[in-house]
Amino acid sequence: MPSPAPQVPGGQGRFPRPARLYGLPLGLLAATALTLAPSPATGAPAAAAPAAENPVPAVVSTPFAAGDDRYHCTRIPALVTTGSGALLAFAEGRVRGSEGCSDVGDNDIVMKKSTDGGATWGPLKVLVGAGTDKLAHGNPAPVVDAVTSRISLLYSSSDWNRDQGNPSRAGFARTVWAAQSSDDGTTWSRPAEQPQLKPAGWNWVSTGPGHGIQLARGSHRGRLVVPGDHTAASDTTAGIQLYYSDDGGLTWELGARSEAPKTGPYPAEPTVAETAGTAETAGTAGTAGTAGTADGGLYVSARNSENVRCATDDHRLAATSTDGGAAFAPAGFAPVTDLDTSPTYGSLLRLHSADLDGRPNRLLYSGPSRLGPNPLEDRRELAIRSSTDEGRTWQSAGTLITPGRSGYSDLALLADRSSIGVVYETATTIPHGSVVFTSFTEARMDAARTELRRPRTPDASAHHNDAVVHGGARLGLRADGKAMEFDGKDDYLRLVGCSEALRVRQQDFTVTAWFRHAATGGGLPIVWAYGMSDAGHPNPKVRQFWLRAEPGQKRLRAAIQTDTSYAEVKTDSAYNDGAWHHVVFKREAGRLLLSVDGGTEFSAPAPAGDITPPGQFNIHVGARPDFPNQATGVKELFNGGLDDVRLFGRALTRAESAKVRAGATDVATDQERLRLAFETTG
Repeated sequence: MPSPAPQVPGGQGRFPRPARLYGLPLGLLAATALTLAPSPATGAPAAAAPAAENPVPAVVSTPFAAGDDRYHCTRIPALVTTGSGALLAFAEGRVRGSEGCSDVGDNDIVMKKSTDGGATWGPLKVLVGAGTDKLAHGNPAPVVDAVTSRISLLYSSSDWNRDQGNPSRAGFARTVWAAQSSDDGTTWSRPAEQPQLKPAGWNWVSTGPGHGIQLARGSHRGRLVVPGDHTAASDTTAGIQLYYSDDGGLTWELGARSEAPKTGPYPAEPTVAETAGTAETAGTAGTAGTAGTADGGLYVSARNSENVRCATDDHRLAATSTDGGAAFAPAGFAPVTDLDTSPTYGSLLRLHSADLDGRPNRLLYSGPSRLGPNPLEDRRELAIRSSTDEGRTWQSAGTLITPGRSGYSDLALLADRSSIGVVYETATTIPHGSVVFTSFTEARMDAARTELRRPRTPDASAHHNDAVVHGGARLGLRADGKAMEFDGKDDYLRLVGCSEALRVRQQDFTVTAWFRHAATGGGLPIVWAYGMSDAGHPNPKVRQFWLRAEPGQKRLRAAIQTDTSYAEVKTDSAYNDGAWHHVVFKREAGRLLLSVDGGTEFSAPAPAGDITPPGQFNIHVGARPDFPNQATGVKELFNGGLDDVRLFGRALTRAESAKVRAGATDVATDQERLRLAFETTG
């Protein structure tokens, strides 16, 4: 494996493991402090504030901008604070542009340094992959030894780009490498392959992403720990592993390992934090406490990379270790429930622990807070959330860092030990491309806390495909019951589960809904289901069905699209009189049929073919879906009222449609796939 010319740091001697390293995860032993507002006297999070329109933390700087320094984009950021108090930001610099920001290609490990708390960044350094090296290097995972200030960098390399005209993961090995710097990141040792970190039988192997940690407690205090993931058994199983070093990063060993079949939930891209002691193990005021009274265990949180991400809303899996990372606890990885996020990497940070700083235990997690299965569409609304019980539960209120598109992130405690820094991927129309940095005090973070979990409105069918309420959509009235009101600005509903029940595939189907509006122009989507036939294909095909009002053209219009065909049907009125109307849209025996209030059935030929994809897809109510090239999320929004939205897996008869319009709930129950009655939200 090619490696860059050596940049040999000074002071490469072995250091003895210190007897007492009480405060390492709470901040490096550095004196440089940022000029920021002080943190509150207590470690308890403030009460959640009402939802803010804008996140309080402001962008400080952009260490890696897409298109700079010859790189088409930068991805997979990591952040550490050095012994001198400087910040080092790492990322993958991706050279290939014509194929987009691809994992596969000429990818380098790059770094920038800040000596002013992230306000500005020095010149870019190419640590791995410079010059004629065209291979794929990735997943930088740095960790700092607080005793020696040595910085270790683990990363992965592969021959994916050996054929530069047709780069591919297939058939090429991936290996683990390590380099060190003893002069604050100025120079680095020649990278050395670490074959002991990849057992025989592993296919894919990786490090991080994100930073590693140093243990402060127990018999393994001083140990460096970096997580990683792998696949095995000819790519049929996948798992998590921990790498550790007991000599300050000079040598590395393989510790805990866990594997699961890729047919169900399995963990990937882990992040790690040391578990804390309790107030009873703390020392007297002004002392660090007795490190030996806490277990020095680990909490590991991983992305759930289940192939069919529609099967669960639990997109995180977690496990623990009680022996310093040598093995995982027997329970293994289990779902992290009620943590709204998308399937992506997120970062852990130990902020406080009662036994080390006398403040209530607090873990932080950074990651998108938009719930949904799609690894591209749902990477939005990056937020920081807290756990005060060592990851057993996570608060639904947190601090919004950005409402826009955002992907991988990494957290670090800054040199003043009271300020938090985060680097994260972002761009305008996709969730990655540039890497941005921001920092804030704990006080500012808590003052900006807002409820991040969006309310749901339940699916009354047997399938329980509840809809997430976006914007300020609220319950109103229709006749003697309730309905959902949309303001046409940011209100819509989204079914984040894409279960088998919602896949109408090639069969006939029926959509029914009540609607009310008085618009005179624009497009007002009522129901819109959208997905791609093969998201991994270079030219994926659209599959969708939708129904919307188009008052400017004085009509309702409905359509279906298969991989190769499109068909639509239209009414001759927009029904924009401000009164409630009932619409029925169906595919039946090769025809598309559209009728309002039980009247004329407008008809058009309907092609055969699958209109729902095999993988992720979204069903929006009151909105056109958020395609990847839409920066703001949705392009068209309903303005008015919607009620009793239903989906059936066959064409209803005219008599059955009339019963639905009358409010009956016993119609074709064996084929009822969705019924949003809009009786409650919560």
